[in-house]
Formats: sequence, structure tokens, C-alpha cells
Amino acid sequence: MLFDDVVHRKVEVMKAIRFARHGEPSEVLEVEDVPVPEPGEGQVRLRILATPVNPSDLLYVRGFYAGVQARFPAPVGFEGVGIVDVLGPGVKDFTSGQRVSVVNGQGGNWAEYAVVPATDLFPVPDEIPDEQVASFVINPASAILMVRRVLAVPKGEWLLQSAAGSELGRMVIRMAKCDGVRTVNVVRRRESVAELEALGADAVIVSTEGPIDEQVREIVGSEGVKYAIDPVVGETGTQMFKALHEDGRMLVYGSLTGEPIRVGEDPRYILAGRRTLEVYWLGYWLPRLTDAERRQLREDIVTLMREGIIETSPGRKYSLDDIGEAVAQAEQKGRQGKVFLVPGK
Repeated sequence: MLFDDVVHRKVEVMKAIRFARHGEPSEVLEVEDVPVPEPGEGQVRLRILATPVNPSDLLYVRGFYAGVQARFPAPVGFEGVGIVDVLGPGVKDFTSGQRVSVVNGQGGNWAEYAVVPATDLFPVPDEIPDEQVASFVINPASAILMVRRVLAVPKGEWLLQSAAGSELGRMVIRMAKCDGVRTVNVVRRRESVAELEALGADAVIVSTEGPIDEQVREIVGSEGVKYAIDPVVGETGTQMFKALHEDGRMLVYGSLTGEPIRVGEDPRYILAGRRTLEVYWLGYWLPRLTDAERRQLREDIVTLMREGIIETSPGRKYSLDDIGEAVAQAEQKGRQGKVFLVPGK
């Protein structure tokens, strides 16, 4: 393991990153000393080894993440890797000292310790590095669920995606190639094209070089694409909706611009055909999976990670005390790799 170099000791106070109001992360996030939480019925306390700085975390701090209501002072951090520290009453499926992927639906992984329901832990094989375990669920599960389950894109079809150079976008490119799905990938910079093509992208278009819908139809044909995923919305999402086939489906899984998709600005796209705009949120889908489906999802992620198809590019690592620098690095344009917070650093 890469991060677990901290000697276990009994502690009563820990460092945790919290915020007392919504706002810019660099302005409202604070490192505080707080009591170490105790697990209740069906819960587990984890010693956090590493936790990524994800876009969803920063949207939550800014008050734009509709899925979770902040209760101030609010903890932060929806994902991570940790060591099982204390089992609450009724927990039987985990053991003390076990390394697990930690999904924290209410936030709280940007801390030395966190308490979550045992059902939100994913056991992982020993050979998978900590960086991959820390980012085991949010992006990998979303890529799999969106492409294979929600849209169920058939082999040979085209899938259009924006933010294709993101960690999740790269996962989608590699997984689609593995599944025989062709991808049209939207980026903002011409410099990204060759890199994504090397990953297996079938086509890459630059949004600043012409309307997205026109560029898409030049590639796939005049009827447009039947499947699309978009975390950007705003003008990008609007043009992607225009690129849909008359029976096309588009999933929105983020709001990087915070602007609306204007699906009704051109009557041709709402008064003909059956184009569908849907919202995808992992927090909706995970609890609705059966135990068998969760096990299958975990197995799929492990298999794809071992094959190098779904993996996170590790970036810089910061201590909790350096949260300001970590956030700035995470939002830097052209950044390479995922930024991690390492509580023991």
C-alpha cells in the first residue's frame, strides 16, 4: 500500500476539513480539531488513508450539489480508501485492519477518521494500489452504470461525451473501446486530441472550432447520435442535445458551468421525434442495486482496473493542512492526474 505508513494509536481528537457556509472552497474550507466519531449500529469507523478531491466535493462546498444537504459546520469528502478501525454493533462482514473503499454519502472523508454504514464499504483486493481504491467507486461505477446499464449502449453504436479529457471521460473512452462502442469526444483544446485518440477515441472534436452538433453529424451522419453523456451543460449541453438522433437519449451527470441546457430554443428538437434528456446521479443508483448487482459492479470494477481500462491517473498529494493548495491544484486547467488528500502526510 502507498499511504498506510502511520502507526495506529488511540486518539480522541482528529483533524477534519469542514465549512460553515457555502462559498468558494479556497475561502470557506477550514481544518479543525474535532472529536473522533464513534460508530453506531451497523456502522464502521475507518482510518482514512487517502481521499480524492472530486468535482462533486467542490460543487457541494459551493452549494450546487443537490443530492446532499449540508448541515453546518459541514464535513467534506465523498470517497476514499481507509482501514477498518472500529466495528459498530451488528457489523459482521468486515474485520479490524481490513482495507476498503469508503463511500461517504454525507461527506466526511476529508478527515483522519470517518464513520459510515457498513453497506457503504467495498472490500478490494490487496494488489490494487491505494490511489485506485481511493477512487474506486464514483468515477468507475458511474462509467459502468451510465454506459452499460442506464443507456445500455449497444455494440457498434456511437456515444457522444463532453469533458472527454477528464478522469471519467478517459475511463469511458477505454471501456467503450473494450465494449465495441464508438465514441465522439468533445474537448476544449486542440492539444487534447492526439492524447485521447491514443487512448482509443474514435473521434475527437474541439468545441471552439464550430458548433458541436454540426461537427458530430459530419462524423456519424445526418441523423445524429442515439446516446450522449454530459457533465458540462450550458452551451455545450445545448449543442449536444441538438446532435441527438430523433430517438436519442442524453444523460446529464454534472453541471460544470452551472448554466441551463436550452432544449426548447429550437422547436425542431422538441416538436419532432422522441429525444430524451435524463439526469444521472450515482447517489440515486447505488442504493437501488440489489446485493447481487452491487457484487457484480464491484467485480466489474476490479476486472477493468486490473486490465488498465478503468483506472485513475494519480496526481499530487497534499496533507489536510494544505487544503487550499490542493483545491487550487484540483481546479487548475490542464492538470494531470487526480489530486489526493493524505491525512497522515
